[in-house]
Amino acid sequence: MGPFARAPYACDPTQSRGRRHPEAESRIRTPFARDRDRIIHASAFRRLKEKTQVFVAHEGDYYRTRLTHSLEVAQIARSLAQALGLDADLAETVALAHDLGHPPFGHAGEDELHRCMSEYAGFDHNVQTFRVITRLERRYPAFDGLNLTWETLEGVVKHNGPVTAKLGDPAWRPIVTYNAGQDLWLDTFASAEAQVAALADDIAYNNHDVDDGLQAGLFRIEDLVDVPLIGPAIFEARRDWPDVDDRMLRLEAVRRMIGRMVDDVLAETMRRAKETGVTSADAVRRLDRPLVAFSLGMAEDLARLRSFLHLRMYRHYRVNRSRSQARRILAELFRLFMDEPETLPPEWSAAGEGRDVAAHARLVCDYIAGMTDRFAIEEHRRLFSMDFWN
Repeated sequence: MGPFARAPYACDPTQSRGRRHPEAESRIRTPFARDRDRIIHASAFRRLKEKTQVFVAHEGDYYRTRLTHSLEVAQIARSLAQALGLDADLAETVALAHDLGHPPFGHAGEDELHRCMSEYAGFDHNVQTFRVITRLERRYPAFDGLNLTWETLEGVVKHNGPVTAKLGDPAWRPIVTYNAGQDLWLDTFASAEAQVAALADDIAYNNHDVDDGLQAGLFRIEDLVDVPLIGPAIFEARRDWPDVDDRMLRLEAVRRMIGRMVDDVLAETMRRAKETGVTSADAVRRLDRPLVAFSLGMAEDLARLRSFLHLRMYRHYRVNRSRSQARRILAELFRLFMDEPETLPPEWSAAGEGRDVAAHARLVCDYIAGMTDRFAIEEHRRLFSMDFWN
């Protein structure tokens, strides 16, 4: 199979299982391209522009946010899908949607909201993403959510693999409830396109966290020379461009590392496709392991790179300080809105009237989860500092 030849196991948009609420097909777009466009136009997608990846959005204009990360994941996913003969629109759609449920302040925000919601079924950003696209986005008079195709919903839910082990978690009840009305095959893998989006996420964040960490001064190029993947890329870049400055060396090394990881996914996926003999999208779903994957050697190198980033970046004291502030801001907002619902904006307080405490907690959680970093900081100032108006 040559590059861009359609793979027999690719999802065919003309054979989509359709939408929960039937709609007339577009004259100019496939169902998966239409899904992509609906996500791009969603309010939750726009708000990703000021949501933390690692650094809080106000810390600098050059660091990744959830929006720039999602765009980078989508670019890698589309390129991988095209090279593998898959449906590039579907892979791109899942990539663009995968972080829509993230709250402000990244994983620190998610951890704090989960703690705040511990008595009310908890919080999970993957479930929140699903709720955003099936319920919380309200842009159409005929239905709540975006009414995306079965294949996109399946990909968003299962891009990391079967989720049956999670269905007993109270936070996953919304997906269990939804699945009763539209079976998403929660016990199988997702399409090859969704698997591509998941691997593209790994490629993007590992490379770009190295880039952002160097840019922020959390570690130096010299600290990376013995780290797998990035170390050899730095050596090669220095060999080929001995006179470039550290900035250009960093960019060239990261570019080479992305290319090496992409090539590895392509080779390993083609090897698995030949080994398993899959001939349909459903055959991919029914495999006992992912079709799209890194090689064993690449997975081992990635684990060592992640260990370095965990130690030197994600747990750096400067990042920890931001996380500490973020947790306090969200905890105080949550407590206030629970104790004094009249302080919520009118459209939210009206929606909460007559609800029991658990339903009110979920409404408060949805309000906070939809905030950008900047809005959460400003909302906290408005509510906790009289000086805000001076």
